[in-house]
Amino acid sequence: MKLFSENIEDLRTLYIANLKKALDMEQKITKALPTMIEKSTDPQLASAFRNHLTETQGHVAKVESILRDATNGNADTSTCKAISALVTEAEDNIKDAADPSIRDITLIASAQQVEHHEIAVYGTLRTWAELLGDDDAADLLDSILDEEKNADELLSTISDSVNTTAAETKTTTTTSV
Repeated sequence: MKLFSENIEDLRTLYIANLKKALDMEQKITKALPTMIEKSTDPQLASAFRNHLTETQGHVAKVESILRDATNGNADTSTCKAISALVTEAEDNIKDAADPSIRDITLIASAQQVEHHEIAVYGTLRTWAELLGDDDAADLLDSILDEEKNADELLSTISDSVNTTAAETKTTTTTSV
């Protein structure tokens, strides 16, 4: 239940409201990634998650900086409902996947859903920063966007081998019965 309205009257207000959600999003991802690292059995996948955790911590700092500049020092967050739902879904899927190779596939799928949301968020924020004439923020947001796209591409590459392993496990289990 929302207790008060953001009172969005213009693009700048919308931009700041969404920066607050982006900060919340990155903070939640920072909290979720250690579990994903722990639950990964594929070494490449665990390494990708560890690297992305470091990047995500940098994203938190960048978004905080942009938000402080945009609000004269205030870096409050606003709940990102979309990322909350994606993290909950990922946690449920991790619990439901008993087989390690299936869990790795689940981790990749969940992570890519998060990446796709982040790509949409940062593409939008970058465009709004450009429209508002904040070139420094646009550059920072573009650098985050590039890292999110690279993370998604890496997950796609890793999924090629992890998906094959999971499919072979399923085939072996089925034909052994």
